[in-house]
Amino acid sequence: RGVRHSHLDTGNPLACRAALATLDIFERENVLAVNRERAAMIDGLFAPLHAHARVRNARRTGMIWAWDIVGAPAGFARRYARHALAHGVLLRPIGATLYAMPPYVLEDDTARHLADGALAALEATLAEPEPTLLAAGQALP
Repeated sequence: RGVRHSHLDTGNPLACRAALATLDIFERENVLAVNRERAAMIDGLFAPLHAHARVRNARRTGMIWAWDIVGAPAGFARRYARHALAHGVLLRPIGATLYAMPPYVLEDDTARHLADGALAALEATLAEPEPTLLAAGQALP
């Protein structure tokens, strides 16, 4: 019947200090205004992905982008993630929807790499033949 006391129930001093330091940075460096500008720049880099023939409902809120892929093949998420890694970007779709949530400190050249890699991975995934099921008794190719 003791009093519960842990970092889950009370303000962890280190976590509180880190949060206050983060709020100071947001105020001092006007992070939200800078992010609006950065998001507009990244949005322009993602324009080819927005316009892709298989993309529907391209959208952004803040620094989060999402694209629905029409007619995504079986295993799309797994296959896309593999192609994205091959192009040097870490993107993991959920189902047939691609998401990007780049960090606030993303530099212009890295943003360009992200946008180019996301599009290249989509094209590679859609160009890949869909896996086929083997009939009973059929040998592997």
